[in-house]
Amino acid sequence: MGAIAEGKVVIVTGAGGGIGKEIALAYARAGAKVIVNDIGVSLSGQGANDGPAHAVVDDIIAAGGTAAPSTDSVAGYESASKIVQAAMDHFGRIDIVVNNAGNLRDRLFHKMNEEEWRQVIDVHLHGTFFVSRAAAPYFREQESGAYVHMTSTSGLIGNFGQANYSAAKLGIAALSKSIALDMSRYNVRSNCIAPFAWSRMTSSIPAETPEEKARVQKLQKMETHKVAPMAVYLGSDAASQVTGQIFGVRANEILLFSQPRPVRSVHMSDGWTPELIGQIAIPAMQGQFHKLERSPDVINWDPI
Repeated sequence: MGAIAEGKVVIVTGAGGGIGKEIALAYARAGAKVIVNDIGVSLSGQGANDGPAHAVVDDIIAAGGTAAPSTDSVAGYESASKIVQAAMDHFGRIDIVVNNAGNLRDRLFHKMNEEEWRQVIDVHLHGTFFVSRAAAPYFREQESGAYVHMTSTSGLIGNFGQANYSAAKLGIAALSKSIALDMSRYNVRSNCIAPFAWSRMTSSIPAETPEEKARVQKLQKMETHKVAPMAVYLGSDAASQVTGQIFGVRANEILLFSQPRPVRSVHMSDGWTPELIGQIAIPAMQGQFHKLERSPDVINWDPI
């Protein structure tokens, strides 16, 4: 039996470090040819260079795998198209897209400026669409393909100080479901992963109080390489019947997230007035209200 991704060509964006690097390495070990995409900037957008992408490519080749670098940005339609073109130029096809590239511009909502909003939306949401859209014609023509997108509990559940990131990540979950529906006729699948892992995306979490230090210590046990097996599986033919889903990976634990559905309805034959809504409808539904909360605190969420 061959490797699970033998002969596949995969693009992994944001693959110069952290989760993306581990996914790229795992795909190479699974027999895939990998386009390692990374523009080599900090989370705040500073210091672009091609070093990270080339370093991961070197690691893959040194281990006997096949890879090529891409340093184009996901945040522009034309530059994102060049990422997909790199796969065609180097390997002649594209089978899997892993949309992992990300950035952070954390700020409380009422203090967030336009630039902080746009930069995060551009990389996460626009970038996911641009790269996915560039690969779509090839997927349609060959009648096969798989998308793996990174979402987050910051979007699925909510979080403080991340209105931009949360909006982008929940948007990615909706985009993934639409891709799954629109492209199912071409045997193309689309799924999301909400990763729990210690990386530079989480390394800015405060660790000053004993409680914060304990939370970070537990986060640090969730290594980035634990996310990679799910990303490889979802891109492989073994997942041919899995699409439109949202998974979480947290150390050795795999989660399946629910998706929004009506949980309660109230009918009034003569229609509603604002007063009747307050008197009847809302009290009847209030027991089903979702609790307003932040992304899950790993300290109180066992096991890991």
